[in-house]
Amino acid sequence: MRIGELADLTGVSPRALRKYEDEGLLSSERAANGYRLYDARAAVRVRNIRHLLDAGLTLADVACFRTCLDGDLTTAPPSPEGLRIARERLAVIDRRIAAQATARDRLARALDAVAPPAAARP
Repeated sequence: MRIGELADLTGVSPRALRKYEDEGLLSSERAANGYRLYDARAAVRVRNIRHLLDAGLTLADVACFRTCLDGDLTTAPPSPEGLRIARERLAVIDRRIAAQATARDRLARALDAVAPPAAARP
């Protein structure tokens, strides 16, 4: 199937599919006219990539799952390596959330110091 067909089938943009290919997560053959041609298994692979990205992993994290992207990733038991990667990514996300909460609190205090909330005004 061509890239547009794979995009329609998976709900992933052609640009994202090309990015997955650039990252070595997806492969295609080239037709004589230069068009990318994907086999039927590519849809499963793309859905698994999206599943991992939607769970909060990065493309670099997903690359560690390269060997199992063609299977049923949503029901397979996680590997120790997969769990390690997920825990590391969760720690990164937690640190970012904490940093954002700190920045939000700082901004709220600064605003309160110069202009009390509208509800507190007479």
